Amino acid sequence: MEIEERIGKRVKDLRNKNGLTQEELAARTELTKGFISQLERGQTAPSVSTLQDIVECLGTNLSEFFSEEREPQIVYRKEDYFESEDKNGNVVNWLVASAQSRSIEPILLRLRPGTSTALDKPHDGEEFGYVLEGTVKLTCGDKTFTIRKGDSFIYPANEPHSISSACRRDALILWISTPPSF
Repeated sequence: MEIEERIGKRVKDLRNKNGLTQEELAARTELTKGFISQLERGQTAPSVSTLQDIVECLGTNLSEFFSEEREPQIVYRKEDYFESEDKNGNVVNWLVASAQSRSIEPILLRLRPGTSTALDKPHDGEEFGYVLEGTVKLTCGDKTFTIRKGDSFIYPANEPHSISSACRRDALILWISTPPSF
């Protein structure tokens, strides 16, 4: 088996283990779904920096990626976080890079004033949040709740839901989903 095929197989195995689609991995790495597909089939070879980005999004590093023995990571440092910014300047930090292999997924969400998350479709599980800074509005189905700094929320994710900023400064929310869905 050639190196491109071995890398592709390993990426695909890790992606599946983490419960991600090719499209989700592509979004997290700012690559195209087509590139991820070609990579997994051994039809292209990524640059070292691109491979590093991919494996970090899959909860590992280059050393572990090429190693045969793997121990689960217990402590995650700030440099382990994966950060993504949407077109409105909202920032999501995945606090546990390999959360897809776990039963919960913690993120830190920074909402800019006047913005909101995309409407999340109903899915299995629950979501919990704690507002660290600012004020937000949580919409679950046809109900809307105002949540201030120091307040928390929890709800079954079986109805459409979203969260929006309700103040003139950034809002910061610790958000935990089970099972992982971000």
